[in-house]
Amino acid sequence: MLPPKALFDALSSQASRLLSGDTPLPRSEIESQLKALLQSSFSKLDLVSREEFDSQMVVLARTRARLEALEAKITEIEARTTSAQQHTPVE
Repeated sequence: MLPPKALFDALSSQASRLLSGDTPLPRSEIESQLKALLQSSFSKLDLVSREEFDSQMVVLARTRARLEALEAKITEIEARTTSAQQHTPVE
């Protein structure tokens, strides 16, 4: 995978070549080729779709909530254990 700067430099040079061609292309053909060029370039990056990102955010929120609940339980158990140890006579 190319570093982002190199990828965008390559993308820019390809777009410049496409737009400054000797034979003028119809606008729709230029748009089509630019779109294909962008899709090809973006596929080389480690990108996720918005849907996948949102899905992972939901999973992360649930995981965070479960972690906070477990931390609260551990704190409660530690408090009970400490309290029980303080009230137990030492022999």
